[in-house]
Amino acid sequence: MADEVKKPDQESAPGTDAAPNARNGEAAGTLAVLEGRIAELTDRLLRAHADMDNLRKRTEREKEETAKYAISKFAREVLAVGDNLQRATAAVPPGAADADPALKALVDGVSMTEREFLNVLERNGVKRIDPEGQPFNPHQHQAMIEIDQPDVAPGTIVQVYQPGYLLEDRVLRPAMVVVAKGGDKRMAENKAAAERKASDDAA
Repeated sequence: MADEVKKPDQESAPGTDAAPNARNGEAAGTLAVLEGRIAELTDRLLRAHADMDNLRKRTEREKEETAKYAISKFAREVLAVGDNLQRATAAVPPGAADADPALKALVDGVSMTEREFLNVLERNGVKRIDPEGQPFNPHQHQAMIEIDQPDVAPGTIVQVYQPGYLLEDRVLRPAMVVVAKGGDKRMAENKAAAERKASDDAA
C-alpha cells in the first residue's frame, strides 16, 4: 500500500502555536499595567477624599474658633472699665461711706455697675481671675514680686495687684500677683484640709 501523502491543508502551519501564546503574554502584561494604574488611581482618590475631609474639619474648627474668640480685641479693650470701677470702690477709705449717705450711695452705685459689667462679660464668655490664696499658675498669673510669708505654702498667691480675665479657655489677660516664697508647705496643706472639712461639715 502506498504511503499516504499529507495534503497541504493537513500540515501544521509554521508558528501557529506561538502566535496565541504571544498574544496571551501581551494581554497579561497589559492587564497588569491596567491593574497597577487602577490601584494607583484608587490610592490617589482615597488620599484626595482624606485631604478633603481634613480640610473640611479644619475649616469647621477654624470657623468655630473665630466665632468663639471674635470678641477678643473688644473684650481686652473694655477690661480697663472694670479696673477703673474696682479702683473707684477701693479708693474709698473704710467706714467713710457709712458716715456719708451721699458717698455710700455713690459707692453702692459703682459697685452695682461693676457687678453688672462682670455679668455682661460672663454672659459673653469672659470670666475674671481673682486668684488670691490659690497656687501660682504661670499660664494664668504673672508674678510681680515674691515675698516671705511663713504661714502659707511657697508659690501661694497672697495678693492680687490686678485681676486677670479668661475668654472661654484662653487667657485674655493674666492676673498680676504677689507670690509667697517661704513658709511651711505642710502647715498650709493642713490648713487647707481643715478649711475644706469645716466647709463640708457646714454643708
